[in-house]
Amino acid sequence: MSSSRPLRADARRNREALLVAAREALLADEDAHVEEIARRAGVAVGTLYRHFETREALVAEVYRQEVAELCATPARLLTQHAPDEALRTFLLLLVEHAAVGRGMGEALESIMATDSPVFDDARDEMASALDELLAAGVAAGLVRGGMSGRVVLRALGGICGLRAKGWKDDALRIVTILYDGLRYGAAKRGQEVEVER
Repeated sequence: MSSSRPLRADARRNREALLVAAREALLADEDAHVEEIARRAGVAVGTLYRHFETREALVAEVYRQEVAELCATPARLLTQHAPDEALRTFLLLLVEHAAVGRGMGEALESIMATDSPVFDDARDEMASALDELLAAGVAAGLVRGGMSGRVVLRALGGICGLRAKGWKDDALRIVTILYDGLRYGAAKRGQEVEVER
């Protein structure tokens, strides 16, 4: 929806219902049609198109919402756990996020043919969330310095991007390796090493 005016309460409810229904429908069937999504949301197809001009726009917004929820977790994790444990938990959440993305694989691939910046924006947000957790870990002397969120994301993204069977189990093993490596020498190195970009 291109208008910047606030949505009425009923329109806001419809939009939220469409996003929930779209996520459920796309995870159940990547080829889910807009008619099925509208039916699940309890609205007419015309209502769907009033909020989202195309199916791709709806898919992009579902993905954007997933990323926003994921990247809002570091602050909460840091209040509940020590910084190194908060980092480990977030790395595991990144793997779960990748699993959701793979469940919507073909639907997300349809966005790549558009000019949508959704994937670049998502990578930036996830890297920033990791930067927040890494900085907290370094400040506490629990995580080594010299590593940026973008580099950690690239390391994990390599395995999460594979389509091979068993990728998720491998990704969880990679999380353990990354986590151990990020803590190795933390007390000795602290913040002395310049962060790599």
